Amino acid sequence: MAEAEARGRRARGGGGAARRAERSSVVVETAKYIERNIPNYEILSEEALEIIEHNAETILEEIGVNFVNNPAALDRWRDAGADVQGERVRLPRGLARELIKTAPSQYTQHARNPDRNVVIGGKSLVLAPVYGPPFVRDLDGGRRYATIEDFRKFVKLGQMSKWLHHSGGTVCEPTDVAVNKRHLDMLHAHMTLSDKPFMGSVTEPSRAQDSVEMCEILFGKEFVQENTVMTSLVNINSPMTFDDVMMGALEVYAANNQACIVSPFIVGGAMAPVSVMGTLTQVLAEVMAGIAYSQLVRKGAPVIFGAFVTSIDMNSGAPTFGTPEAAQITYGAGQLARRLNLPYRSAGSFCGSKLPDAQAAYETANTLNVGLQSGVNFMLHACGWLEGGLVSSFEKYVMDADQLGALHHMARGVAIDENAQAMDAIREVGPGGHYLGCAHTQANFKNAFWRSDLLDYKPFEAWSEEGGRDTQVLAAARVRKLLDTYQQPYLDPAISEALSDYVARKKASMPDSFT
Repeated sequence: MAEAEARGRRARGGGGAARRAERSSVVVETAKYIERNIPNYEILSEEALEIIEHNAETILEEIGVNFVNNPAALDRWRDAGADVQGERVRLPRGLARELIKTAPSQYTQHARNPDRNVVIGGKSLVLAPVYGPPFVRDLDGGRRYATIEDFRKFVKLGQMSKWLHHSGGTVCEPTDVAVNKRHLDMLHAHMTLSDKPFMGSVTEPSRAQDSVEMCEILFGKEFVQENTVMTSLVNINSPMTFDDVMMGALEVYAANNQACIVSPFIVGGAMAPVSVMGTLTQVLAEVMAGIAYSQLVRKGAPVIFGAFVTSIDMNSGAPTFGTPEAAQITYGAGQLARRLNLPYRSAGSFCGSKLPDAQAAYETANTLNVGLQSGVNFMLHACGWLEGGLVSSFEKYVMDADQLGALHHMARGVAIDENAQAMDAIREVGPGGHYLGCAHTQANFKNAFWRSDLLDYKPFEAWSEEGGRDTQVLAAARVRKLLDTYQQPYLDPAISEALSDYVARKKASMPDSFT
């Protein structure tokens, strides 16, 4: 009887096909960056944190860090009171911590569309796509070297992805463009094919300067000097080495008020100790030295405390992802970042799998959820990562981007208002009834539950009749749909022409180099 009544209510309501079409239609929409209403998970005790901080200061004071091929950096440290012997810099206890105090606790990164601006720090979480792989993979072409056309497709997917707040940087490495020129094409793609925030080049200081100059065309020179329009990734050569290339890029960005993620690149057991406490100690020492140096270049330069950490397979030497130890380090580094009052970058869609399969899903889910719960403010590699970071996968890009919606909903926390208490619904239905047709369900069903735009929820018979498609096949179809419906955001034709002219002149000014 209850089933018959339910069928009758659904029939009288009508419009089911229209509602399904509405839910499946493509809408170009970007959700606001996440603002957490849930607590951060704090895995380390006060005693553990104090031990790590003490030992990190001991590393800086007694062991020191290397600033290689960078005499200007050595002079800055010497003037600041550090002990400089050759390229080794030893910092008196407390010096780095004092310098870090001028770094902002949060900042706004501006997009060319002001509606896409993001706040990085505090309780926010900004999601950006995969960064750096030289290979791409899709269902049709398999694994291959990336091209600039692949790069542009990823930027378009990012623009069309609701849950991504940021266009990213090197979403794949376009190997068909000369090394010394590809940054120009990549920046041009971000600036013209997307209106979300983006990252600058860090592969050579002059390329960082090109990034600043292109931003001055896009935003205006005065605006760039007074506002942050790029957040760029500066890796530390762990253990405890700061090379002239990355530091040169940091110097350019800091001097121009642009943000840098100062991030150790840690594979536990190779670039850091195998223990969680030992790795966290080294991470803290490296980050403190790097961020302190950014403040020597320009007080108040925006920076992010970064931590890229994986464990290692002791049999093969390959990095492993989604492991408990990496999670513990990610949680702990978040606590250390908050104690320094700095924004925090870590986590992502990390996996070691060669395909967007069950291994990829397990490892990615572990890492994405750890990122949310550890207080990450800027999550690079939030979608598209495959094969330990060697591959940008089109299918995994949309699979991960879809799952980022679950992070948004989890971060909202549990509502406790009168509607959420649902007492009217409980009174209406009473014992033995059901809630499908009650007024509260009818008023809330559209937004009550997060629903994937990708995964299949159909009964077996319907799924089978449609070809029995697995998630990778569904993802490939979604990639095609998003690219087919992509709409390029408007850009003033004069600015567009000026950007194209800048890229053409820069490319013409130097011969191609593929090294």
